Amino acid sequence: MTGAPQGLSRRRFTVAGTLLAAGCAAPHQGTGRPGDPLVLTLLSHYADGELKAALQGPVDEWNATHDRVKVRTKAVGFDDLLTTFMVRQAAGHGADILQPYCLWNGQLVRAGVLRPAPPEDAAEITRGYGAAAVGSASVGGKVYGYPTEAQTYALYYNKRLLRESGVTRPPRTWRELEDTAYRTTRRDRYGNTLVQGFGLSTYDDSTTVGQTLALLNAAGGTFVSGDGRRTAIDSPAGRAVLDLEHRLVSRGASEPGVNVYQAFQSGQVAMVISAGWWTGSLKSQMGDAYREVAVAPVPVPEPGDRPATLATGFMLGVNASSRHPREAWQFLRWLNTDRVGVGRGATVTRMSALQVSVGSLTGRADDMRTLLGKGGDPNLRPFLDALGYAVPEPNVPGAQQAKSLLRKNVEALWSGQQSVDESLRAIRRQVDQEVSRSW
Repeated sequence: MTGAPQGLSRRRFTVAGTLLAAGCAAPHQGTGRPGDPLVLTLLSHYADGELKAALQGPVDEWNATHDRVKVRTKAVGFDDLLTTFMVRQAAGHGADILQPYCLWNGQLVRAGVLRPAPPEDAAEITRGYGAAAVGSASVGGKVYGYPTEAQTYALYYNKRLLRESGVTRPPRTWRELEDTAYRTTRRDRYGNTLVQGFGLSTYDDSTTVGQTLALLNAAGGTFVSGDGRRTAIDSPAGRAVLDLEHRLVSRGASEPGVNVYQAFQSGQVAMVISAGWWTGSLKSQMGDAYREVAVAPVPVPEPGDRPATLATGFMLGVNASSRHPREAWQFLRWLNTDRVGVGRGATVTRMSALQVSVGSLTGRADDMRTLLGKGGDPNLRPFLDALGYAVPEPNVPGAQQAKSLLRKNVEALWSGQQSVDESLRAIRRQVDQEVSRSW
């Protein structure tokens, strides 16, 4: 899955990530004997940018204060990360600590790559994180790692564009969403679109699939059945979502071929559903224009419906083939549970402090409230609130391919190649074949 487009300050996903991608090398490989430290390797996809800089402090701190166990990080591009996990594992060169996108957890567990968390760590994770984050880091009821970045989806909107169209508040229902989308859409005298009311986009999974699943969850539906063996999108909720998207495109409020990331920043899109990682990028790149950006919960179909949205994320886990699992879990426990002061007696985990420093969140809601209460961006608060009701992305063994199939068929609907009925039938047939095969 890809996410933030190249050129944004976060990574090429969905998703923005954990904090362990800097290249802070330990002195050399060793056995753990005095004078010869044991070196743990950690494989992630954060090799540059602000996350690398944010990581440098805690990795240096660990290596400076732990003589026997050192940590050395390695990184590959996100697009190559899953393949690298699998290839290195098959060759017997898997890293001790892994940073997977949680969508892949079912596949990695099935392939024998991930080790279940020890009981004390599993208990800490279950107790300390929101349900969506715990669900993302779990497979078959077992916890496999510490959730790091937790991304929920919400509605970004341009206050100026809504205000100029006579809309005084963000939409709360689908009827209001459509009405606002049509009212804010603007064209020149030749019929060329100047402003899209709602930014559906085929640019990447974060917009095509992420928006669709956020709306599906808001309608009370799910993509994959509870047992993970079949798709559940061919349902009244799934049909309602595809009908909504089809209307927005066919009536000209959405132009899926436009890169929504660039168009929203330039004031050419009034509303779009996306994940919280985007907040930091918008703030840094829009300058003064960012003051017109606001965030609201994903609209629900009818007044009074319970809120719901999509949650995605990353985690840190230990390789099943690591020769030093005890030390690896010790390091992860230190990074994700030890607390550091942030002023006036308040404390948070190192991971939470670093995620907020780069405009992201973790699944530790208490930490997030502490940090955001100290002058953080208010546009992060709807994403924080959503941690309490978001639905984790399905991570069954065939989840990555199932997601690609969903994207292909949704885009075929948007482009007019398929009807809603044809898209639902194709998704059901193709995804059912994939997830049943993968078990």
